[in-house]
Amino acid sequence: MSNDNSEHVGGINSLGRPIFNWFAGLAILFSLWWLGGFYLESNPDTANFADFGPIPTFKAYPGLWSDGTIPSAMMSSGYRLACALSIAISCGIPIGILLGRSKVFKELSNSPFQLLRMVSPLSWEPIAVIVFLSWDQAIIFLLSIASVWPVAFATAAGLAKVDPAWFRVSKNLGASHWHTLTQIILPAIAFDIMTGIRAALGVAWIVLVPAEFLGVTSGLGFSIADARETLSYDHLTAMVLVIGVIGYILDSICGFIIKNYCWHRAQ
Repeated sequence: MSNDNSEHVGGINSLGRPIFNWFAGLAILFSLWWLGGFYLESNPDTANFADFGPIPTFKAYPGLWSDGTIPSAMMSSGYRLACALSIAISCGIPIGILLGRSKVFKELSNSPFQLLRMVSPLSWEPIAVIVFLSWDQAIIFLLSIASVWPVAFATAAGLAKVDPAWFRVSKNLGASHWHTLTQIILPAIAFDIMTGIRAALGVAWIVLVPAEFLGVTSGLGFSIADARETLSYDHLTAMVLVIGVIGYILDSICGFIIKNYCWHRAQ
């Protein structure tokens, strides 16, 4: 009986400690932010920037939400991000499978792909503006070119770790290419694909905001640029916090899917 109680208490402690540490980490972050805001407010030379502090920032949220600034920015940026990730995934997975299954394709494409991967996505912006008819299309292209490589190379890396015997067995059993793809390849590399998508999401989310600084009149990046131009520092920090929270939630969702729904070789 005592062993059962000790195990129960141990389980509670093991569950409670990560939660406590999660809140403690946020408390430390916001404490540092509050100290920074207090310094700005108490120093006459920086008093004009006191709205960067947490209290003015949180006070700005009701107005930003009621006037539609936050919902509209989230919808616009979310649309661009969703379109870009859809393109990156639909292109990156086939490219990754070809890299993993075709030695000739890998040798031919390795140098061009590595060269393109190392080009900063934002450096494509002048070309994208000329080629595409609208800023929305240009931004979606920038996000796609940034996020396709993590998906492609993670897929290829996952496929390289699949036991070749699986493919020999499927061939001996008369499996078609479609069955090999859907019954062996995709289930075996689902973990790697989702890891690549998670990395792609992080890259695209980072590129999204600076890409929206110019040309568009909507989105999270535009909201920050607009707040900067109007010297609305509380609105600026509020939108920065929104970006961080949304990015954290999206990354956590990917992590949850990977942990709970993707088979891993170590299991």
